[in-house]
Amino acid sequence: MYILGKFFKRIFDILSSFLAIILLFLVWIIVPIAIKCDSKGPVFFKQERRTKNGKIFKMIKFRSMVVDAEQSGAGLFNYKGDPRVTKVGRFLRNTSIDELPQLFNIFVGQMSVVGPRPCVKYELGDFETLNKKYKKRFEMKAGLTGLAQVKGRNDISWDEKVEYDNQYIDSFKKHGIFTDIKILWLSVVKVFKKEDIYENKPDESMNDAEAAKLAEEEVIRIAHLPDPEKAIEA
Repeated sequence: MYILGKFFKRIFDILSSFLAIILLFLVWIIVPIAIKCDSKGPVFFKQERRTKNGKIFKMIKFRSMVVDAEQSGAGLFNYKGDPRVTKVGRFLRNTSIDELPQLFNIFVGQMSVVGPRPCVKYELGDFETLNKKYKKRFEMKAGLTGLAQVKGRNDISWDEKVEYDNQYIDSFKKHGIFTDIKILWLSVVKVFKKEDIYENKPDESMNDAEAAKLAEEEVIRIAHLPDPEKAIEA
């Protein structure tokens, strides 16, 4: 079932991404013009992310922040009112249009329509020393959307996201492409509701940079906690 499911999943990825790329031809024209008129910098934002088995690829998005935003403020985190987000970028993020260029990543096989969201190359620390729970989410190709996005998107912790990602992997092994279709439908509903777009600060009294630093350290710490069996042996 699992092997057959992966075959149909890839066929679905190719057909759906190709069709979407064609149907969204106006987006590829209008959005780049809006971005260039709004702020200086490239139309697309490319970033090294991890997909299946931790393999690194360059994920594409429409640029929604000022150039080199990753090196300032909240870094990889995006809190409400983030000054690094451009005017056009705020609209793109609220509607998830900034994510659409990933259809090209899907078409060439770097991503899937549904799967765990690809983390930034260094976001979880050293990939090789991740515990089993966190490494399991890399058993399948990264996705444009996933169960974690349906359940809470940016409103839940990284640990909760991993729990949902692993639930998705287990569900796909049992039910195949039907799991993807259900999540895809729920994702469309989520986008229209514009829910859980921004991340929550661990402490509201902190500024964006302080909150991001604390959150980043906690994510890496939890991702490298000893596996239960190793903790018992110790």
